[in-house]
Amino acid sequence: MKIYNFEDLVVWQLARELVKDIYAQFATNKDYGFNNQIQRAVISIMNNIAEGFDRSKNAKDNKQLLSYLNTSYGSCGEVKSMLYVAEDLEYINAEIAKSLRERCTDLSIKITSFMSHLRSYDINKNNKNNSEAN
Repeated sequence: MKIYNFEDLVVWQLARELVKDIYAQFATNKDYGFNNQIQRAVISIMNNIAEGFDRSKNAKDNKQLLSYLNTSYGSCGEVKSMLYVAEDLEYINAEIAKSLRERCTDLSIKITSFMSHLRSYDINKNNKNNSEAN
């Protein structure tokens, strides 16, 4: 199945839900520096998936998309780390922090799986092109 829009990507949909939930959890938090950092990190996950997908539409390979997905993966780690800070500073309770961290881990796994799929697709496409050239 060919996907034509980033909105159809499961990883983007999960990132979007995570953005909404992170914003909701810290809506009343008065540590504006913390809020700004975790919000920027979680939005980075979603936006890098979208930007990478759209930029790669006209590319001959998936290298650009893979680079953006790698950035999204890193942002997942940043959000997850910040959730430990939020728990330690008692901005959110331990159960909520754990649940959100598990969602970050799940999203990271899905991003990694998507990246692996893209790499194998490129390899298969390149092998096919090389076979046709011979």
